[in-house]
Amino acid sequence: MASSSSSGLTFKLHPLVIVNISDHYTRVKSQLSLPPSLTSTSSAATSNNNNNNSNGGENNQNPPPRVYGCVIGVQRGRTVEIFNSFELIYDPSTRSLDRSFLEKKQELYKKVFPHFYVLGWYSTGSDAQESDMHFHKALMDINESPLYVLLNPAINPAQKDLPVTIYESELHVIDGVPQLIFVRSSYTIETVEAERISVDHVAHLKPSGGSAATQLAAQLTGIHSAIKMLNSRIRVLHQYLVGMQKGDIPCESSLLRQVSSLLRRLPAVESEKFQDDFLMEYNDTLLITYLAMFTNCSSTMNELVDKFNTTYDRHSRRGGRTAFI
Repeated sequence: MASSSSSGLTFKLHPLVIVNISDHYTRVKSQLSLPPSLTSTSSAATSNNNNNNSNGGENNQNPPPRVYGCVIGVQRGRTVEIFNSFELIYDPSTRSLDRSFLEKKQELYKKVFPHFYVLGWYSTGSDAQESDMHFHKALMDINESPLYVLLNPAINPAQKDLPVTIYESELHVIDGVPQLIFVRSSYTIETVEAERISVDHVAHLKPSGGSAATQLAAQLTGIHSAIKMLNSRIRVLHQYLVGMQKGDIPCESSLLRQVSSLLRRLPAVESEKFQDDFLMEYNDTLLITYLAMFTNCSSTMNELVDKFNTTYDRHSRRGGRTAFI
């Protein structure tokens, strides 16, 4: 591994990628920590990790599981922007990648986001490993120079930077033999308005039933108060102009010039480009709201299923009825 990259590419990472990787790792780790009687059928993307960590009550002694997936986005010139990610089926013991699953995911994303393509892959761990190069080479038929996004799931309260590292692969001659090695690349976090709102809301969530308002709610309350104040001042100005037009108030040319200068700014927010951008941001915000609602419903349903499993499993041990779920 080299210390830094020399490709000159600029990487922009969106928060959705970090959230997806963290969620993938959390789900896999949570499934491995559950007792066998309460563990539901695992998804396809996590079945291989369960096979490698199926030691019953000795899960706490096993090393943290590793998850694998692809990152997608666009590249414009020397700027690479990573927008999203999806999970993959990979068995580290046999180094086998489910190609059919990968091709199906690519096809689905192409239908929704035709400009996105696979930029590379992601995994979890404290540092890049030698075995990661085998997975890296397996994706070179899709992208000749894939990037590698590594998330360190270990919690370090003293660390101020994000535990995310982006690697590129470069061909170096080592002992007279050309070899591919990982090199670190710098990146910046790029967000759109919908992502900022959702990430801020998730970061400041309070327990259900709590009386404390989130920072997002306080910000929206401030914006609402500012809009109400602006509306009241515009209403006063409108009444003044109406009175001036009727002759109840003396006409002042300086004030009319200021009002005319203010009104000339209105066409700037009535252009077609503004409407397209506004509708795009509005649709993104609605989509994030719907996703949050679905996530909340899924979490509530998951808690209900866990309670049923726990309750009926306890009855079965006492000689009662069999498990309901």
